[in-house]
Amino acid sequence: MKASEFDTKFEAGEDIEGALDFARARRPNLESRRVNVDFPAWVVEGLDRQAKRLGVTRQSLIKMWIAQKLEHPVDGNPKL
Repeated sequence: MKASEFDTKFEAGEDIEGALDFARARRPNLESRRVNVDFPAWVVEGLDRQAKRLGVTRQSLIKMWIAQKLEHPVDGNPKL
């Protein structure tokens, strides 16, 4: 199916599920990459306190905070 035909069917509200291969679907820029960062003990303890207060894991807290800073940088420059 050509992209224009796909778009027309989608915009008309037709069922396009048969034209999609969900097994190969990817969301760009969401692939994970492992990064190791060393923090002083007092930082880890603070992260753990905040994570517990919010009911999330330390890793989730770090991801949320970094994503927020990238979306709304302190210096006012547009996000990366």
